Amino acid sequence: MPVIFFDIGATLADAQVEPGGLLRLRPRPRVMAVLDALPPVRMGIISNPGPSDGAAPRAAAALAEAFPGRFTDEALVHWGAKDSRTIFDQAVASTEGTGADDCVFVGEDAQERAFAREAAMRTAAHPVFALAAMEGRPVLRARIELPGDRGLAKLTAAVDETEAVVQIVSERLALAMAATQGTEALERAGFTVDLRGPVDDTQTFPVRDGQAVAGGESSADDSHERRWAAGPAPQPPTRVSWVFSLPAGVWMATA
Repeated sequence: MPVIFFDIGATLADAQVEPGGLLRLRPRPRVMAVLDALPPVRMGIISNPGPSDGAAPRAAAALAEAFPGRFTDEALVHWGAKDSRTIFDQAVASTEGTGADDCVFVGEDAQERAFAREAAMRTAAHPVFALAAMEGRPVLRARIELPGDRGLAKLTAAVDETEAVVQIVSERLALAMAATQGTEALERAGFTVDLRGPVDDTQTFPVRDGQAVAGGESSADDSHERRWAAGPAPQPPTRVSWVFSLPAGVWMATA
């Protein structure tokens, strides 16, 4: 049976440390629906809770509270740095006979996915694409122009029902990741989808679940759009931290 491993921060959930140091995880948009829709499959975790004493037990407790009954096989839960293929090889070995090609790693960070692929795992950049990765279906970068009679609300509604994730750049432009099913659904909804290269061939892409770009980010996102359209750049990858602005791969604040 295939095994799907998930990263936590900026992929499955966002973290919040409450007064007294209690860690809470808030599932990200669409995640619970995606998990509910998956066929019978074993699920695990590959995530870095940080280096402080007790970080892993705190993370495990928060995971159980936020996702009750979901990640119950402790052998498939791996805490540690994702700065090489090592933890991904360990995850494959923990599946008790499942081949690496039947293991999927879902995580928003392109470099971490590259390490997972070195370990011969399949990868997905967002939980929405976990099934596509398991089935070997490609996910592509795309540019979507919104016509006058198709606004942001209609785009969001269309995306929420299919295998696609968008970052809204303006009232008339969105950048996206989409599997074939997602592309077809968006086109049926009246949007023109300009497909580019595979997601895993680029190091910079949006994972914002349809959130609009905040004021003051426009010039940065214009540049981001050009990189998104062009595909891979020769320079090293740029890490964008969404949770607590921590170093690459570390997803929670620790007391």
